[in-house]
Amino acid sequence: MRTRCRGLFLHALVVTVFTLTASASAQVNPLAPEKAFRFSARALDPHTVEARFSIADGYYLYRDKLHFAVEPAASGLTVPSLPNGKVKEDQFFGRVETYRGNLIVTLQLQATPPGQKVVVQAESQGCADLGICYPPNIQRVTVALPAAGSAPTPLDEAPKKQWFK
Repeated sequence: MRTRCRGLFLHALVVTVFTLTASASAQVNPLAPEKAFRFSARALDPHTVEARFSIADGYYLYRDKLHFAVEPAASGLTVPSLPNGKVKEDQFFGRVETYRGNLIVTLQLQATPPGQKVVVQAESQGCADLGICYPPNIQRVTVALPAAGSAPTPLDEAPKKQWFK
């Protein structure tokens, strides 16, 4: 009986140490910006692109640090209307609006012929709740615009950087 109690105690101790180590490791090793703020885009029609950020739990993007562009520049892009964010009193920037979870922004192209490819560029900046902020980050996705009357295209994700090969 004594051996069984000792075994249960050791098992509980190992589980506790593993849990504490995993939690500390998550706080010491924040996600790379491309994983914390996954960017993707798809064409809804020949003149409309849906840009999307999937923001990891424990991370947020600043609304006023979010900017979009499209290449070729001749395609033109109207300034998108960003949804309201959640107001936060930020230790770095004061009173700001932030986004968490999923963010979807509709981009209107002005002069791109249907069937062409465009590169959608998103510049963003965000932080982790554990007090780490990232420098501004630029992500690009190539989107094929459908011919007139075609269905929306699937989401194309920004390429992920290879930190270690």
